[in-house]
Amino acid sequence: MSETALITGASGGIGAEFARIHAAAGGDLVLVARNREKLEEIKADLESSHGISVLTIAMDLSHADAADRVFAQTEAAGIKVSLLINNAGVGGHGKFYERKLLNDQAMMQLNMGALVTLTHLYLEAMIQRGSGKVLNVASTAAFIPGPLQAVYYATKAFVLSFSEALAEELSGTGVTVTALCPGPVMTGFAEAGDLEGVRVFQFGASAESVAICGYNAMQKGKRVVVNSKLLGFVLKWIAPLIPRRILLKFSRLSLEKSS
Repeated sequence: MSETALITGASGGIGAEFARIHAAAGGDLVLVARNREKLEEIKADLESSHGISVLTIAMDLSHADAADRVFAQTEAAGIKVSLLINNAGVGGHGKFYERKLLNDQAMMQLNMGALVTLTHLYLEAMIQRGSGKVLNVASTAAFIPGPLQAVYYATKAFVLSFSEALAEELSGTGVTVTALCPGPVMTGFAEAGDLEGVRVFQFGASAESVAICGYNAMQKGKRVVVNSKLLGFVLKWIAPLIPRRILLKFSRLSLEKSS
């Protein structure tokens, strides 16, 4: 019997790659994103190529009640979600006090609020069944503060902290939680978040390679995975040894736009 994966932010980038990987493994899908047209294109392709079933839900998860509405739709359809992949997220560039507050509030709702709500809603059935997997897409941004992306970096620190704590709480239940912390990725994320020209985004991994890394880590029940071993080593073992003031200077330099 195939496992159904619910994937947010599934209309492109890493989310669409997660969908392709899971479909190739014979799993059914629930795909959530704002763009209905793109979701329907992916649905048609995956159902035709792999003979699986795909439910699409066009939903803007930056709205406060959106996650509850997604859950209501899967419940009404009688779908048992075995894998929850919280991939949807958005960034934004600029000094905090110069950015529109509404944009950052929407970012917090999408990056944190929707993720927490969906996780809470689908966990109960997973725990009752004694099986299930949650994959939360954080970022290497979770390990350090990010001047010029202050709110975005803070949301990803939340996702990492929340995921690790939850993974420990769920020990022995048969349910695992994995935090995927990719570095820069070549997707539409930079354009959507006004990050074009930012130094750190000039060198990025492919969405496919990041999705493979995260999907495999989720299946193995790993708690935290960084898509680059070298970057993971630097962030976990070298960065904590650097004086905070200097680390912040380096972080800001990497987030400045090249002229």
